[in-house]
Amino acid sequence: MKILIADKFEESGIEGLKALGCEVECNPDLKDETLVEAIRSSQADVLVVRSTKVNAAMLDAGRLSLVVRAGAGYNTIDVKAASARGIFVSNCPGKNSVAVAELAFGLLLALDRRLADNAADLRAGKWNKKEYGKARGLYGRTLGLIGLGQIGREMIARARAFGMHVIGWSRRLTPESAAEMGITFRQSIIEVASECDILSVHLALTPDTRGVISADVFDVMPPGAYFINTSRAEVVDQTALSNAIKNKGLRAGLDVFAAEPTTATGDFGDEIVKLPSVYGTHHIGASTDQAQEAIAAETVRIIRTFKDTGKVPNVVNLSEHTPATHLLVVRHRDRPGVLAHVFNEIKAANINVQEMENIVFEGAEAAIARIGLDDALSDDTLSRIRSGNQDIIELNLLALS
Repeated sequence: MKILIADKFEESGIEGLKALGCEVECNPDLKDETLVEAIRSSQADVLVVRSTKVNAAMLDAGRLSLVVRAGAGYNTIDVKAASARGIFVSNCPGKNSVAVAELAFGLLLALDRRLADNAADLRAGKWNKKEYGKARGLYGRTLGLIGLGQIGREMIARARAFGMHVIGWSRRLTPESAAEMGITFRQSIIEVASECDILSVHLALTPDTRGVISADVFDVMPPGAYFINTSRAEVVDQTALSNAIKNKGLRAGLDVFAAEPTTATGDFGDEIVKLPSVYGTHHIGASTDQAQEAIAAETVRIIRTFKDTGKVPNVVNLSEHTPATHLLVVRHRDRPGVLAHVFNEIKAANINVQEMENIVFEGAEAAIARIGLDDALSDDTLSRIRSGNQDIIELNLLALS
């Protein structure tokens, strides 16, 4: 199996892939047209990326079967295009949770104590203890969490250590699960925003979350509140955030931006970081040695499983619900040609197979096939399937609800 790595990747991961017997090509500088050509020339089976964008032209260039995002999200990959081409897309969720939570709390502490401004003035030879001695402190403050996946849960542990009260919202959060986490349940983002001193966002980017932190959210936040975003810039209405910073005295700690360079180094022109109440970092939430080693190990596990079984852990682009309306259940002797006969009759009826499995009983004398169809088979077709092969034991067609 040929692996193409088009981003910075841990040496332990490269060695792990080689130990699987994979041929590994690693070039962290591949981008855009150079990546298209590398995929074409290498004929790689698997592409591994971190921040590099993967578009339809890249997916068309070679013979890729799997794209692994060596990180938690996958918004940099054209998942729709991959699905249309039958290419698996997988990621490494949860492996950078501690690192992102550490940075989020670092930004929060930096905002409260104005650490960057402190350091800048000291380097410039200015001593201003009178000004920088002013800070609110975090003890007893209310931290509002939007999104309570693994990163959000890591935030809870750190907030508890600082003596903070935590309230939260996520689509799956219930009063019962909130109580188990030791936080207060709120029914909406607006409710959380209106009650917190600090709002920290930990949402994946989906069509439902794009722009969900809107002007309405910032309007109900208390004046001078803190806002932390280490998830994705696109979940936040950037104009509304800028207005809240300018007009409500909101202070923001941001690790993600609307217009980030596509390369590890480059020019950066997002105007929001020029506002005096904004502390920014270079989208480095996951960039600790610990996190990257864990992500490398998970990437190796994904590729090993795919190589050995054809199955993909953490796959993000398989349909949860197929268009199947009927299930054909075929109990048969485990002999050559049985399923070929069944599928030939299904094809003759111009009905599409949406999914199927064939399970063999102990001793390999008999098996049962479950075949999802997008329409019902006629009685005549069922009769031909039954009578056309002596190794079919029983046949049933079930309508799916």
